[in-house]
Amino acid sequence: MLRRKSLGILGAREVGRGRLVGGIFAALVAGLITAPPAHAANPYERGPEPTESSVTAARGSFATSETSVSSLSVRGFGGGRIYYPTSTSAGTFGAIAIVPGFTASWSTLDWLGPRLASQGFVVFGIETNSRFDQPASRGDQLLAALDYLTEDSSVRSRVDASRLAVAGHSMGGGGTLEAAKDRTSLKAAIPIAAWNLDKSWPEVRTPTMIIAGESDTVASPGSHSSPFYNSLSTAREKAYLELNNASHFFPQTSNTTMAKYMISWMKRYIDDDTRYDQFLCPPPRATGAISEYRNTCPNS
Repeated sequence: MLRRKSLGILGAREVGRGRLVGGIFAALVAGLITAPPAHAANPYERGPEPTESSVTAARGSFATSETSVSSLSVRGFGGGRIYYPTSTSAGTFGAIAIVPGFTASWSTLDWLGPRLASQGFVVFGIETNSRFDQPASRGDQLLAALDYLTEDSSVRSRVDASRLAVAGHSMGGGGTLEAAKDRTSLKAAIPIAAWNLDKSWPEVRTPTMIIAGESDTVASPGSHSSPFYNSLSTAREKAYLELNNASHFFPQTSNTTMAKYMISWMKRYIDDDTRYDQFLCPPPRATGAISEYRNTCPNS
């Protein structure tokens, strides 16, 4: 009798459990109970799923506008030009300040403005106080430009001040390292054919991609870009991209390979967009446009 009674109790419990599970399933189907999401969406993702075609295109998915900034209206740098996505429906955007090299003006790099902005960034191509400013000064000017962009510019409401980055060419590349050293909160840095007398940058914590030209005789990779990369001992992530047969002046004309990796690096670290990992990790082979690629990718 005890055994039958126990079995009867157990049977009733199983029936009750079955009804409970069935009730929960029915509620889920009816939409009365919402299942938890598999993972939280990244609030900083901007633009569609990236493809090889999208990161090498001359224009991304965002329509852009631009505006000039007079040197008379700013302090600490020489004005410049801002490029930005026209629509605000996606929310705010990360921002990139870019500085040219010794004796050069922003016009030598201006192809980068609309190209990067159309991928979902606010881009500030700056003019320097003097064409002869050294890297440390150019680094200070990059930071002054970011402060103006986020605090006083006409597009400040479009910029997420917590997601900022810097880039620059030649002495502007050296200035990019200076800026990243001085402001460790920066999300990304890209020195391009960088020149600086200081070869050691252990203070830089910002994810940094160094882009060099294999045939650069002004800031040769062996005496500039490669030592810079090797010295980035505390950077959260780093990469070294060397372009095949490229001279010191490769950034001054539209360059698809350079743009592809700039976009991917900025998307990954300004927007925390892991969809772009596919272009950075594992590293590309040293063929065609690329003579060498090094990085700290865990899958390399």
